[in-house]
Amino acid sequence: MGEFAIGQGISRFEDPRLLRGGGRYVDDIKLPGMAHGVVLRSPHAHARIKSIDTAAAAAAPGVLCVLTAADFAAAGWTDLPVPSGLKRRDGAPMYRPRYPILADGVVRWVGDPVAFVVAETAAQAADAAELIAVDYEELPAVTSTAEAMKPGAPRVWEDCPDNVSFVELIGDKAAVDAAFAAAAHVVRGDFVINRVTAATMEPRNAIGDYNAADRRYTLYTALQRPHPVRTDLARLMKVPESKIRIVTGDTGGSFGMKSPVYNEMPMVLLASRRIGRPVKWVASRTESFLSDAQGRDNVTHAELALDGAYRFLALRVTTTAAIGAYLQSAMPAFVFNAGTLAGVYRTPAIYVDITAVFTNTNPVRPYRGNGRPEAAFVIERMVDLAARELGIDATELRRKNYIPPDAMPFKTGLTFTYDSGEFEKNMDLALAAADVKGFAARKAEARRNGKLRGLGISNTIERAGAASLEGAEIRFDRSGSVTLYSGSNSQGQGHETVFKQLVCDRLGLDPADVQYIQGDTDEVFFGEGAGGSRSATLAGSAFHLAAEKIVAKARLIAAHMLKVQESELSFEEGVFSTPRTNRALSIKELAVASLEPQNLPPGVEPGLSASAVYAAPVANYPNGCHICEVEIDRETGETRIVRYTVVDDVGTVLNEKLLHGQIHGGIAQGAGQALMEDIRFDRSGQLVTASFMDYAMPRAHHFCGFDVESNPVPTKTNPLGVKGAGEAGCVGALPAVMNAVIDALSEFGIRHIEMPATPERIWRAMRR
Repeated sequence: MGEFAIGQGISRFEDPRLLRGGGRYVDDIKLPGMAHGVVLRSPHAHARIKSIDTAAAAAAPGVLCVLTAADFAAAGWTDLPVPSGLKRRDGAPMYRPRYPILADGVVRWVGDPVAFVVAETAAQAADAAELIAVDYEELPAVTSTAEAMKPGAPRVWEDCPDNVSFVELIGDKAAVDAAFAAAAHVVRGDFVINRVTAATMEPRNAIGDYNAADRRYTLYTALQRPHPVRTDLARLMKVPESKIRIVTGDTGGSFGMKSPVYNEMPMVLLASRRIGRPVKWVASRTESFLSDAQGRDNVTHAELALDGAYRFLALRVTTTAAIGAYLQSAMPAFVFNAGTLAGVYRTPAIYVDITAVFTNTNPVRPYRGNGRPEAAFVIERMVDLAARELGIDATELRRKNYIPPDAMPFKTGLTFTYDSGEFEKNMDLALAAADVKGFAARKAEARRNGKLRGLGISNTIERAGAASLEGAEIRFDRSGSVTLYSGSNSQGQGHETVFKQLVCDRLGLDPADVQYIQGDTDEVFFGEGAGGSRSATLAGSAFHLAAEKIVAKARLIAAHMLKVQESELSFEEGVFSTPRTNRALSIKELAVASLEPQNLPPGVEPGLSASAVYAAPVANYPNGCHICEVEIDRETGETRIVRYTVVDDVGTVLNEKLLHGQIHGGIAQGAGQALMEDIRFDRSGQLVTASFMDYAMPRAHHFCGFDVESNPVPTKTNPLGVKGAGEAGCVGALPAVMNAVIDALSEFGIRHIEMPATPERIWRAMRR
């Protein structure tokens, strides 16, 4: 409807409140009588707890209780949930160790929680935590992904001698082997996808509030998925789900990290039950580095087979992926995104061998892209390596192997079936927008200024909105205004804006009359939450279906009130009208009228509201082309991104501004990992990048402006025609930036450089 129609780039409704300090984050919550908790964490990467003495801490000023593993056992609460269903190489079930709330006998990474101290103030709890006497017997530790499976490597779990949790084998090995045997060319590459952390603006947090009168727990915490976490907590605590309420207000970033049950959630809940008061825990920044789940951390060998005409015949990939000390729920999901390795190419045969290994480090879980950026990095680096080794232009090599639009639907050589896309057109549009024809002149100018200039391309595709479901509700009140209830939680993406925009477009409403609610399991009837670039597809389609139900019921009421047949009514811009009468009824008027029984046809219930759960039958596949230009200082190795162009296909564009914001943020995270972000442990397992003094985060000055354009090819796999957008920027940026860096360094004979491409690493590579 007018300026609020789907596709319009309207500004976010959330922003005025957030920019004026009106955000409602967990640390803003102050409940009556609230106490504060502090977690005592292991200083060792691997050690046996010989004894633990909490007496001095319990007697310290202000202390209300001290919890250890024994307290959760006494309460009858179980461990944190861990995934299942995968297998080891010999076909045996995957190794699934316990994930205790507090360390039970052994600690397995620096940051593993050992005890929880609750006091009147956070300072008193921190002081008391230092009084806990833990007698540790230090054990050997392994922190290197590459070394975890080597003979003699320290065991993270004593009864898992090779440190392997599971192995996933995907594809047709025989077909791949045959293709390699017949290949005219074989190109090989080795890649390390380094470990990073989400580093969200808002640290993790939790407030537990137990109500003894109705024996009910309320948990305030920043989450992507409140309803599934409630389910997991109910199983852990052995109570009905109805006895747990989860409230998630504004969330300052997550990127996958704030999805699961973390140890601190049951800690604050049991502590609140123990002392009869609410208990708050908020991580410090260093504590976040030590306790947050981290991302990536793969070591990969890849081989690409080509025929004499440079057509791709087969791809073979072997990956060792670190999973940290414990299995977090949903962690193995990255293996189900390995299909991204097929890229946008016709490669007929692909085989992937993935081994997940334990290390004495933070658990690893989905982080923006969840296996997609890693896979895109491998295939797009392999294409560039092949082009350089075979002496063919990288764009032409891609052009020779693209899947054409008329081949859709296209079953790739590895699990995915694409329904739509114009991959070559994406690249052509990006090449023109990036003025690639003028690159040689820009490179020459950079050389005169003592700089190296490189150009990198990535043509990437990912799976989004994977077969799942989501709920939404539209509820009119007595005044005719509307409340939307969303099961999909925003962590900054702008859900309120896009879902209001969608419903206002469908129902002809004014956004000023629409209230938006998310994240409260007592108010939202059903939710699966955000993640995997799914919200527009699933929650958007759920709101679309709910709006259709509203219109259908309103049409019944309008026909009854106007004394015409339903088929005689038209519905445009929120108004029902008919040529048989000069009277019209707005949907807002009908909502008010629907509460008067005399206005209703027989058998129609009063009120105008509808809920819907949309189940996606299949995934969709957003895709695009990224072109990055960098300049590298010959003397210092410092890299600057000087030009960045994107042409993306995310299907129907719901809001151009929000789409660009998602792409910009994803590029920043991908480029951040490529150039500076890096989690590092020393040989003993100590985290040496535990603050922003050591963990380099990209700032605004590290980037140029981004030129983002769309080539939308709406999908027919969901009612809106949308494809996911949340992870697209990160998926494309990781290979595009690194391809540009290596292109700039090619005159030194440099074939590859590992991430992050820091000034020191580049400087040393040039001088080798």
